[in-house]
Amino acid sequence: MPKHLVISTSGNPHSNSRRMGRVAFAHLKKRKVACDWIDIREMELPLCDADKCYGMPDSRKLRTTIQRADGILVAAPVYNYDVAAAAKNMIELTGSAWEDKIVGFLCAAGGGGSYMSVMAYANSLMLDFRCVIVPRFAFATSDAFNGEHISDKKITQRIKDVADELIRFTEALRS
Repeated sequence: MPKHLVISTSGNPHSNSRRMGRVAFAHLKKRKVACDWIDIREMELPLCDADKCYGMPDSRKLRTTIQRADGILVAAPVYNYDVAAAAKNMIELTGSAWEDKIVGFLCAAGGGGSYMSVMAYANSLMLDFRCVIVPRFAFATSDAFNGEHISDKKITQRIKDVADELIRFTEALRS
């Protein structure tokens, strides 16, 4: 049975992308698939220095968790028209653990102008680690949220659709 993972990559304690990740994680649990949650905000991850960073305990833990997963949803904030630097640092710290994974994205941004910003991140995973990228992703602006909740039902459904696509891709490619 394929194993799934949802990773929240935001450092913000009030993160909208984390809220999106939580909805996806709950949906995967409801679908009764093997699934883990990891929030890098709760870890002590160093900046990648291409040296000692790889041996740090939380870097090793993150790498192992990613290695064990077949399909991964990355919940990431978008800042300045790009996926947040913490998400890129996560890939730099874990490198080849991403090889041949199925990856989907849940992105939150301040405005709609950065809708395609996840593509450079996706291309890196695809080209460097031969990841299969789920072509459907969820992108939400701050208008989709009301406090701690996602108020836009279309966004909530889109998140569930992305999670369902992750399951479909993962089962098809791992069978």
